[in-house]
Amino acid sequence: MSVFERYLTLWVALAMLAGIALGAMAPALVGMIAAAEVAGVNLVVAVLIWAMVYPMMVGVDPGSLKNVVKQPKGIAITLVVNWLIKPFTMAALGVLFFEVVFADLIAPEDAQQYIAGLILLGAAPCTAMVFVWSQLTRGDESYTLLQVSVNDVVMVFAFAPIVAFLLGVTDIVVPWETLVLSVVLFVAMPLAAGLLTRARLGSEARIAAFRDRVKPWGVVGLIATVVILFGLQGEVILDRPQVIALIAVPILIQSYGIFALAYAAAYAMRVPHRIAAPCALIGTSNFFELAVAVAISLFGLNSGAALATVVGVLVEVPVMLSLVAFANRTRARFT
Repeated sequence: MSVFERYLTLWVALAMLAGIALGAMAPALVGMIAAAEVAGVNLVVAVLIWAMVYPMMVGVDPGSLKNVVKQPKGIAITLVVNWLIKPFTMAALGVLFFEVVFADLIAPEDAQQYIAGLILLGAAPCTAMVFVWSQLTRGDESYTLLQVSVNDVVMVFAFAPIVAFLLGVTDIVVPWETLVLSVVLFVAMPLAAGLLTRARLGSEARIAAFRDRVKPWGVVGLIATVVILFGLQGEVILDRPQVIALIAVPILIQSYGIFALAYAAAYAMRVPHRIAAPCALIGTSNFFELAVAVAISLFGLNSGAALATVVGVLVEVPVMLSLVAFANRTRARFT
């Protein structure tokens, strides 16, 4: 690893501080970035995520996809954890903390809003950023693509019913524009570009050399994304630090708990590490564009639910980097 990659956690921490400073010192610039949005997807962030996803998509070998189906354990773990466990544990943690542990610190009506936001996060597994985490753990590109694709298909049918059941409401309006646009921007288009690049390069040696050249841009994209995300929410962080800290507690417990469950299951089922790491990271990471969009449509832009989904965005990168580091340290324990 290069020095830049080795100290990635430090750069992300500095990017978080830079983002907060940017939000406080240049609100007009941050406002312009925030306004560049279509169907709940920020186009500036989308370009940066594209830069992160593209290097991994270049590594997707179409010929190897037929062999992916011969290893169903990783897909099984992903589906069970993401859709039968994660939404319900997130709801349970939300109720535990905001109706019991933090009951004396937060008004009951605010507590219900925060619980709703947590439920929306728990029901939306990651689509885009997981490609970055997979790349940082040397994950199997083709298998990661399959895992994300299967999750996206399930999300189309399962997201609204699960959220409706846990929230106790039936008028859930799924922002299909956000869902479809995100899948197209973060999966379909980078995949098409990656396959086209492979075809033009030809040999595996040239493909590997090209990936080595473009890989640093993925890390640069990650740092720039962190700056923008924290810049967009800098005012909230400075104005309501205590509330953000309280919301972060169940999210942190959920994130590390879900990863531990999926990673341990993969280890027990003797899943190779190149599949096990992305398998566990998919459930830990969240599709925050979808969660934020639904929170705003259901409860309003300034609601506690929307704030809770935004806290999920802020917590995600530091948490995922720590889990990436753990996965890399434990690679040798897998067969």
